[in-house]
Amino acid sequence: MHRVRLAVRENKLTTSVVIEEDYVSAIEETGRGWVAEIAGSIVGFAVGNAITGNIWALFVDPQHEARGEGRRLHDVMVAWLFARGLERLWLSTEPDTRAQRFYEAAGWQRAGTLANGELLYELRP
Repeated sequence: MHRVRLAVRENKLTTSVVIEEDYVSAIEETGRGWVAEIAGSIVGFAVGNAITGNIWALFVDPQHEARGEGRRLHDVMVAWLFARGLERLWLSTEPDTRAQRFYEAAGWQRAGTLANGELLYELRP
């Protein structure tokens, strides 16, 4: 999963703020994670926080983009989070990116801009 996260072309990690151990906590303590695999190799992943409703991660290896893996991961994660009783999901992403267009096409509504310049989006059932 971390290999995929480091391979993306947009919304890149600029520091080592997220380390591999963070995935374990995000998946086992506060939420759940899903992966897309092809021939035994992870090509995408999603992690949602069941406490806050935050989409912690949704990334697809650039070599596997535009094949539906991201949308399938998105849909199963969103369904699971709403099944937990959450009434609002939220995420942030950099402006003018494929991610922004992806979330808008999936029905997410822009809810503002964060202090760091990222766009805030939310989704309700």
